[in-house]
Amino acid sequence: MKKVLIILMFITFSVEAKSSIENHKIKIDTTEIVQIGGIKQFIDIKGNNKENPILLILHGGPGRSLLQFSNIFTDKLRNEFTIVNWDQRETSKTLDLNSSPNLLTVSLFQQDAVEMVKYLLKKFNRKKIFLISHSWGSVMGFYLAKNYPELISAYIPISPVVDCDESSLLSLIELKKWAKNEKMDVAIEELNTINVPFKTETYFFLFQKWLFVHNGVDGVLNEDFKKNYYKWMETWFPIWKENAKSNLFQTAPEIKCPIYFFVGKYDNQTHFKITKKYFKALNAENKKFICFKESGHTIFNTESDKVQEEIIKIKSILKLNIQ
Repeated sequence: MKKVLIILMFITFSVEAKSSIENHKIKIDTTEIVQIGGIKQFIDIKGNNKENPILLILHGGPGRSLLQFSNIFTDKLRNEFTIVNWDQRETSKTLDLNSSPNLLTVSLFQQDAVEMVKYLLKKFNRKKIFLISHSWGSVMGFYLAKNYPELISAYIPISPVVDCDESSLLSLIELKKWAKNEKMDVAIEELNTINVPFKTETYFFLFQKWLFVHNGVDGVLNEDFKKNYYKWMETWFPIWKENAKSNLFQTAPEIKCPIYFFVGKYDNQTHFKITKKYFKALNAENKKFICFKESGHTIFNTESDKVQEEIIKIKSILKLNIQ
């Protein structure tokens, strides 16, 4: 009888303990305006347990916020992380707050990212952060991983910018073959005028236009698309050209924090082949290349469930290694 009573008490205690833990989970769903880099910058913070690790997302573009798409690829992650979406300067809600008083440079964005990571670590009283970047976001992500590895639990570059010029050259060759096979006279004519590196907005636009047409993006041949793209280039083409002068083979030959590449098999923007080549050359004790076989550049749209599953798996692996 005593043995049965002890077992019942243990079960009751276990249930109560579990219930107590569940009750102490504090959800977080808020936005903040943070002073970063001398200006107001906008962040969105969501998670089902405030005590979970921080996961900062560095969006691409440049100038393309991920806030409106975030729910697609973070709904499961919110059970495992406190998700922070940040609109970088001159982007979306941060731009609504204020324009950048400084000339946009790669270094300026990298220093903003350092400040943001340090702010979040202090706010949540943590020593490290999980970091995700998409495309252009890797310009900041690799800078952080290379120079501040002690602050990064793991870095996950999605479709990273490794070498702009080499990627563009490969894609241009492929586009010319495609246009010829499809007998697209206008595409053939315009693509044949382009040289890499892109020194003018016209060359850059023509390349991007036919790349998007090839990839099945709707509305690219409309006049509105051209108008909007030239508007985007007024702000961002100079910094794109600045970044194109460097490549990760030279600037980040070694990474000392865990790094996991997420790359779409059909990515012809930052280019799968270039990223794979860099991964093989990269000196890193803990690195992995994860191929998304149904995706191009925006794998968080095409394979959002797998993206989340792989990130959760990374968290579990690192936890086991620490223990």
